[in-house]
Amino acid sequence: MARTGVRIPSLLALSALGLTLVTGCGGDKNDTSSPSSSASAGASSAPADAKQKPAVVVTTTWEGAFAKAAGADDVKVIVPQSVHHAPDYDPKPSDLAAVAQADFVLYAPFEPYAAKIKEAAGSKAKLVEVNLDNDPDKVKAEVDKLAALFGTTEAATEWKTGFDSEYGKLNKDVQAAWPGGKSPVTVTQVFTGWAAKLAGITPAGTYGPEAVTPAQLAELSGKKPALVLDNAHMSTGTVLPDSGAKQVQIVNYPGDDLDLLAVYRNAATEIKKGMGGS
Repeated sequence: MARTGVRIPSLLALSALGLTLVTGCGGDKNDTSSPSSSASAGASSAPADAKQKPAVVVTTTWEGAFAKAAGADDVKVIVPQSVHHAPDYDPKPSDLAAVAQADFVLYAPFEPYAAKIKEAAGSKAKLVEVNLDNDPDKVKAEVDKLAALFGTTEAATEWKTGFDSEYGKLNKDVQAAWPGGKSPVTVTQVFTGWAAKLAGITPAGTYGPEAVTPAQLAELSGKKPALVLDNAHMSTGTVLPDSGAKQVQIVNYPGDDLDLLAVYRNAATEIKKGMGGS
């Protein structure tokens, strides 16, 4: 308490001195050459988006790509891309350390370890459930949701504009490769319907995520499909053997660069190959 009593007069004296200096140097308010005027101008003209963007930890590159599309710059991915089935991953101590420093932790409902990661790390991060589906409308809805949380709406809007343009080009390109100008009869795994949509194809049937049963095999083969869009991350082998259908492996997860558009480009390329195109 004694130290506090000594410091108050000193602070008052310094404040008075500062006020005197400002009054003496800033008499002409049109004079922008004074340090106080420059500092004030700099503070008032700082852009609204100059604030630091949040630190985001994501379970996989899929959530990471959504976060990046929404405008996040600082994104840490927990599950390595080399892990074929993300829900089976066992978090390491370094993962928990990353979560402890995060502002947001993104996960999918089928990844049961996400809440455990946050709890174990003692993090105050906001846990955000992400709907992982590459359907374009669902992607943009998730990007908007995340951008609202991150405070990065402008960046997300810019990304969506580029996404719509690229998606439209890919859609036209794949449809132009339809054999004989007709949509090929196609069967999809439950999580690859977005790829059929990209190709302008309405699936004749779906299967999965479990292996195809004999009854399903008979039903789907009876539709005489030309293509089967299988899920590369949950493949059960050849889906419709002896049906003559070309099986195409569709990859849902982006690469380490977290480029979601690359997933659509890859799907377009693989579907065109499956239809006999280049």
